Amino acid sequence: MDRRAVLAALRARVARIERAGLAEREEPPAIPLCPEMDREMPGGGLPRAAVHEILSDGAGAAVGFAALLMARSGGTVFWIARDPDPWPPGLMRFGLPPSRLIVAQPSNHVDALWATEEALRCRAVSAVLLMEERPDATAMRRLQLAAETGGGIGLLLRESEAEEGPALATTRWRVTGRAGGAMHDLGDPQWTLDLLRCRAGRPRTWHVTWRAGMESLSVDEEAREDDAAPRRSRRH
Repeated sequence: MDRRAVLAALRARVARIERAGLAEREEPPAIPLCPEMDREMPGGGLPRAAVHEILSDGAGAAVGFAALLMARSGGTVFWIARDPDPWPPGLMRFGLPPSRLIVAQPSNHVDALWATEEALRCRAVSAVLLMEERPDATAMRRLQLAAETGGGIGLLLRESEAEEGPALATTRWRVTGRAGGAMHDLGDPQWTLDLLRCRAGRPRTWHVTWRAGMESLSVDEEAREDDAAPRRSRRH
């Protein structure tokens, strides 16, 4: 048989196999937040197979938001921190039971990044939380590739003072607690969620309340209206 014909036949066969594989492979659904937020997010929620940054005000609100995202990821989750402090009753308020949680305590920055990358590569892990570490650009690319391989989400949670620098994650959030928003508070947690960066999207701000009894996140429209004028003034 002519060599060119053989190569053409092989290319056609490979193309058919690739098309069949793509047809069988379903795009993982985004993690839902709430209808008002999902409508503004590319893909209808928080993208899976991606790394996301969460900036904290230090009051526990960001941990609650991260717990909510991990709970809604649907599977086993890793909590990776050199000084781990997961509070099981608090995590359960956001739908994350201890039975789904694996806690890792690395001794240094290098081990923390290694553990995060390995956990993200595992398809049995739906979410990985890395506390108070700042990966450089090379490490961020490795974490993103690992998340794409495993299909879960990586959450990098750190203090908001460290916001400087390029945003290499798929999304960057700043989470601020409002009245009743502390993680150990008995009322419904209330947060201000600033979406500072979103690949293929645009920055937005939502004032939300987590209704623990209904396991739902709702947007507080009145708070948004009250806050709109001061925010506009600060920008000018």
